[in-house]
Amino acid sequence: MKLHTAEKNDGVLCGTHFTVSSSDEHHPHRNYRDIRSQLEDSALEPGARRIAEEIFHHLAAAEASVHGIPIEDVAFHEVGSWDSIADIVCAAFLIDQMGDASWSVSALPLGRGQVECAHGRLPVPAPAVTLLLTGFQFHDDGLEGERITPTGAAILKYLNPRQAADEKVVTLDKSGFGFGTRRFPGISNVLRILTYSKEAVSPKWLEDRVTLLQFEIDDQTAEELAYGLDTIRMHPGVIDIIQRPALAKKGRQTAQVQILAKPDQADEVIQCCFEQTTTLGLRKQTIDRVILPREEVAVQHDGGEFRVKLARRPSGEVTVKAEADDIASADRTQLERTRIRAAVESDALERRHD
Repeated sequence: MKLHTAEKNDGVLCGTHFTVSSSDEHHPHRNYRDIRSQLEDSALEPGARRIAEEIFHHLAAAEASVHGIPIEDVAFHEVGSWDSIADIVCAAFLIDQMGDASWSVSALPLGRGQVECAHGRLPVPAPAVTLLLTGFQFHDDGLEGERITPTGAAILKYLNPRQAADEKVVTLDKSGFGFGTRRFPGISNVLRILTYSKEAVSPKWLEDRVTLLQFEIDDQTAEELAYGLDTIRMHPGVIDIIQRPALAKKGRQTAQVQILAKPDQADEVIQCCFEQTTTLGLRKQTIDRVILPREEVAVQHDGGEFRVKLARRPSGEVTVKAEADDIASADRTQLERTRIRAAVESDALERRHD
């Protein structure tokens, strides 16, 4: 197998294109088990070999599903050629070199029309591609032809990149461009990779995303609504609930409810809202949240255990707050509760410094 490099420069962009050729490439058909055996016997580093094997496994599993055959009987056609094998092996090598990296990709181009393959003409995206990229976000850029090959789809399947928008500020470290030979009207056939620093995110606070649910209630008694919200509050997906009075249409007194929920459990919380309140609908949006690094410690005092939250402010100062439910008791006076709060918060700070 010979590896040639070619550089394109049209005065606007330049990048690298690799061409792989082999004198014994009479036909590109190769069995999955043969390729796997060649990878096992190769001189690749263990990490790169493992990644290449997993990418080919994703591809073989998709082909087996398309043809309705066992995975061991899969015979690759175009993907079995040396240049496709080199694509996957080189990608595996680069992925392994990146180490502990996170991956993201924008919405994928859908493509249009049909593509010629060993089975004749097939609609774009090819059947194996659609199986590999199920769950990915796509967009139609209006261009005819195959935009994502089975090889590229298998690599994306392995990487499992994030597609959600992330507005965190990061530092761009490096960039790379690679060119293909196919020409598309009005667009360059170019692959761009950008590398960012993880350390660029401020360590002074944490960022995550939460689901915000909002609705108003004007036809449920205060007693019933209080009970319903208490029930919703006990759901593990609920972070916080706020209730405030408001005036609705026709001057009606209404309760405005706002719930912060964990995004992966938002649907369960919504179902709980419909079951525990009289609302007929609610507003839902996913929003960014900024929180301080915090920890919770248990402090023993006067024979009882009290939870205390410690939070680090951007200035570096640590603030403490004892859990009110742990201090509250019908047998304690206000002065006793104040004394216990001061004592356990002081103990928590001292333990941290020790």
